[in-house]
Amino acid sequence: MSDSKNPETIVLHAGWRSDPTTGSVAVPIHQTTSYQFNSTDHAASLFALAELGNIYTRLQNPTTDVLEQRIAALEGGAAALAVASGQTASAYALQNIARAGDNIVSSTDLYGGTWNLFANTMKDMGIEVRFVDPDNPQSFADAIDERTRAFYAETLPNPKLQVFPIAEVAAIGREHGIPLIMDNTAAPVICRPLEHGAAIVVYSSTKYLGGHGTSIGGLIVDGGNFDWEAAGDRQPALNTPDPSYHGAVWSEAAKPLGPIAYILKARTTLLRDLGGAMSPFNAFMFLQGMETVPLRMRAHCENAQKVAEWLSGQSGVSKVIYPSLMDAPMKARAEAVLNGGYGALLGFELAGGAEAGQRFIDALQMLYHVANIGDARSLAIHPASTTHSQLSAEDQLASGVTPGYVRLSIGIEHIDDILADLGQALKAV
Repeated sequence: MSDSKNPETIVLHAGWRSDPTTGSVAVPIHQTTSYQFNSTDHAASLFALAELGNIYTRLQNPTTDVLEQRIAALEGGAAALAVASGQTASAYALQNIARAGDNIVSSTDLYGGTWNLFANTMKDMGIEVRFVDPDNPQSFADAIDERTRAFYAETLPNPKLQVFPIAEVAAIGREHGIPLIMDNTAAPVICRPLEHGAAIVVYSSTKYLGGHGTSIGGLIVDGGNFDWEAAGDRQPALNTPDPSYHGAVWSEAAKPLGPIAYILKARTTLLRDLGGAMSPFNAFMFLQGMETVPLRMRAHCENAQKVAEWLSGQSGVSKVIYPSLMDAPMKARAEAVLNGGYGALLGFELAGGAEAGQRFIDALQMLYHVANIGDARSLAIHPASTTHSQLSAEDQLASGVTPGYVRLSIGIEHIDDILADLGQALKAV
């Protein structure tokens, strides 16, 4: 059953059947810090990476391991790493292959927190992030130099919601030995970036994978489809001796274990040294959420499509931002990448600007006003005054946030109830 390619089956069976000791069907919460070794030889073998296993929960945990196997299976990847948050996943994904003096080329269409991470915090670490317009895939090629280590983008970028040209940019990167890292947070199940040429996928599991707004976490999936060794000098982090792990050359060290050089390094160096581990309890919570994510995404997408169409006919709404309603080139790109719906996120602009946006938010009665997306509940926020407020006015516009922009994360409530609340809030604007 775990070999199925159908997401509804993968999220229930991949990586686990039952506990060999108790027969438990539900994955237990292994709330432990450390693990008894079978012998000194066994311990030495684990530390030497001759075999994989449990040493210390900062590095690996049996509950977390099932979550990692399950997301790797869902994405069609080779292996995965669970971390403390989506921000941790984004940071580690880059730090794993970029050092001080290196650079990353990123899409401008990013979540505000990621933009700030890249523009400021990464800069303080000595890693330059060069922002380019994803409307022109060639812009990624134009920004490359000899120290470019990765491309980075969001599948369904929040808040612009213009689907990223994954295949085109991935192909450019592979010509130069540069992997494409895709944040697929907003599009689980409806998009598998690895199938379009991406090398690494990251998630804020806090969002749709968890689905219930209870736990913070992040995931990094190694596609196992990028030839790090062939990339040679372009990828020194994986092709030169690493002093942090006995001089291991990761592209060589991983060979007996499978095509997992990237994720092996992330686990044994970054996770070990920086310590952004996911708690076993949160891993358990994400496993519960993943069991229903294919069903929820179906309902999310159906409701969001109806909301987008309804908003398009409302007075005071100057623009609706949703992939299915975009002009031909962007809609065609969405259709090429998304399967089974256009996502649960949508935005709209109110003609009255910032004041109208804030009045709308304050008038909502059922929708929650929270800084999150991906809950089963419907959520709303005014990004210019919240999630993107740390950005300059120029950077807000570049990321797709206008003063009157409102972002909705459409949940799985009955569509009539969602529309009723949106309708009464619009009357208050």
